Amino acid sequence: MASAAQPVRAQDLQGFKYFQLLLPLLPRLHDHATARDKAGNRRLHFDQYAALILFYFFHPILTSLKGLRQASDLAKVQKALGCARTSVGALSEAARVFDPALLEGVITELAERVAPAAPPPEWAALKDLVAVDGSLLPALPRMAWALWLDEGHRAAKMHLHFEVLRGIPVRVSVTAGNGSEVEPLRRALQPGRLYVIDRGYAEYQLFQDIIDAGSSFLGRIRDNAVWPVVQERPLTAADKAAGVQRDLVVWLGGDDSGAVFRQPVRVVEVATGKVDSHGRPEVLLLATDQLELAAELVALGYRFRWAVELFFRWFKCILGCRHLLSTARNGVTIQVYLAVIASLLLSLWTGHKPSKRTYEMFCFYFSGWATAEELQAHLDKLQGKKEDTS
Repeated sequence: MASAAQPVRAQDLQGFKYFQLLLPLLPRLHDHATARDKAGNRRLHFDQYAALILFYFFHPILTSLKGLRQASDLAKVQKALGCARTSVGALSEAARVFDPALLEGVITELAERVAPAAPPPEWAALKDLVAVDGSLLPALPRMAWALWLDEGHRAAKMHLHFEVLRGIPVRVSVTAGNGSEVEPLRRALQPGRLYVIDRGYAEYQLFQDIIDAGSSFLGRIRDNAVWPVVQERPLTAADKAAGVQRDLVVWLGGDDSGAVFRQPVRVVEVATGKVDSHGRPEVLLLATDQLELAAELVALGYRFRWAVELFFRWFKCILGCRHLLSTARNGVTIQVYLAVIASLLLSLWTGHKPSKRTYEMFCFYFSGWATAEELQAHLDKLQGKKEDTS
């Protein structure tokens, strides 16, 4: 761990070649103007700041802004990342003045480079499945913008779109901890998606908005939902094996809440095999506008929603986003966007969904603890496993 007594040394840092995939995407950020740079004498530009933060994610020796500042003293870092010596003040200011929205295009381009999903034929109808959910990032009491429970309990919330079968994040945004989960999704809707969402998104107008955007939804609805039944469909053996108890075509909602729908939808009842808090068998009510999707795939698609929860665990516990480098909302958003970019880089470097062990191997290599040959052997082993399962 870097400290004042143990400054960051050039021989402790390597792995620069792996950033060559990303660096061509960053120059577009360089001339990003801000109101704070009217004199035009800024020395730390957005592309350089972004490269330094990404560098931080893969080097355990870098644990703070002070560590990044020390790294910027090194000619090796300056040459590889195209930055000059900077200061803690410049790093702190950068988190406040650069526009994180400029990173959204980088995320999109990197996501497009990840190989398309090649699901088993029986899962082909779920190839566009995107799990959407939010997760809290604990904040400091002085972060006044990060409202959550009360003055002493603050948090930011990241809202993530996760493409399930490719195993990659494709979109992210940041709000205060008490912010709505529905509105960020409504603003980010894209055509051609099958959005899988949990009970916190069970708003009928959102469901219709998703349909109107040219996409579909698969989401859990509340146990007190009501509907007149249009049709009850027979169940196949595969449906029953997946826990499906009923497959209904309905007009969802009562006279008022159901008025937003302009077409019938399905409600699929799925037994989980667990019991609820009252000791009764747990049954999920899953709604979808996909009338032709097999009921067993409705159940499976909702189970796949768990992939986004696993990504949140990876994001906070493995990738290291529990520690926020900035207290400003803008800076937190930039860090979250760059962490998503770091995860996409791992997917592109490895051709594989990133794991804790692979991330650790890259960190060992970047810190000089593993050789290039040892890292390549790990990647070759991953490729062999991928071919064995294809």
